[in-house]
Amino acid sequence: MQTSRADHGSTPPQVEIPRDYNAAHDLLARNAGRAGKLAFIDASDGTRLSYGELAEQAHRFANALRALGIPRESRVMLAMLDTPEWPVAFLGSILAGVVPVAANTLLTPKDFEFMLRDSRARALIVSQPLLPQFEACLGRMPGLDHVIVAGAEQANPHLSLRTLVREASATPNVADTCSDDACFWLYSSGSTGTPKGTVHLHSHLLQTAELYGRAVLGIRESDVVYSAAKLFFAYGLGNALTFPMSVGATAVLLPRRPTPADVFGVLKQHQPTVFCGVPTLFAGLLADGTRPARADLAVRVCTSAGEALPAEIGKRWTQEYGSEILDGIGSTEMLHIFLSNQP
Repeated sequence: MQTSRADHGSTPPQVEIPRDYNAAHDLLARNAGRAGKLAFIDASDGTRLSYGELAEQAHRFANALRALGIPRESRVMLAMLDTPEWPVAFLGSILAGVVPVAANTLLTPKDFEFMLRDSRARALIVSQPLLPQFEACLGRMPGLDHVIVAGAEQANPHLSLRTLVREASATPNVADTCSDDACFWLYSSGSTGTPKGTVHLHSHLLQTAELYGRAVLGIRESDVVYSAAKLFFAYGLGNALTFPMSVGATAVLLPRRPTPADVFGVLKQHQPTVFCGVPTLFAGLLADGTRPARADLAVRVCTSAGEALPAEIGKRWTQEYGSEILDGIGSTEMLHIFLSNQP
């Protein structure tokens, strides 16, 4: 399976995606020489996943999906908290040619039922704390063949993600997908009605990494990234998975909804150099009377999206912490920021 290439000698960079292409394989292959380097850190419990462990577990999960009989191009819903199991499930699905549908974990049972029906998901991968949100509708989903529970060793009567990964073959077997095949779905916010499933192709992930992550944000291998936006958002997916993996950086994940205290705790303990937030969060951080001093943090650049960044918030943040906030406009349909100021 081939990988992508990018020429950053021109503006914008020229990105070449081959026809025979699998996005998950590309992201993992880029880091084949970094097996011992940290890929993901769970800030809540300290769980760490190296690039070598990520590749092995993703391939194991891909083989587990095949063993369960889930056909290529069928959908599996991911309703998962931001833990290192999220990228394992997401990338493993793509390696198998299965299409993950990332669901907002803050939705209602009614929303989840709609998305399961709308996507015609053959399997549900759900974090254990979120399983009660689905219990009422599972019996009404005749096409849903499997429920896989993350974050649990025992999940009876359902399957355990950890057990599936542990018992599956680790032999790499990448589905022979094409660059214009469906790769994953993200649902829109539904601000104008029912949420709409946005289908993204295999070629889309690395396009955002090269055109924004590297060309604008300037992400590099030595970076540690923390995104307050969760992985199920297009913004968070780029920030915390595609961008760091594209260069071999490390991403810090926080499963719970972040408070200013949580964010400053992550910034102080794990020393991220890239911090991705939203305007209301930056305002809340600046209003926190216990906020740390500039010398306590290592942030070199920040991004903001989701709404317009008030100029005063941007100026105050830069004055206090010395790092500029790149203000961007993005959308679920465009997968990440498509209009931004530059450093």
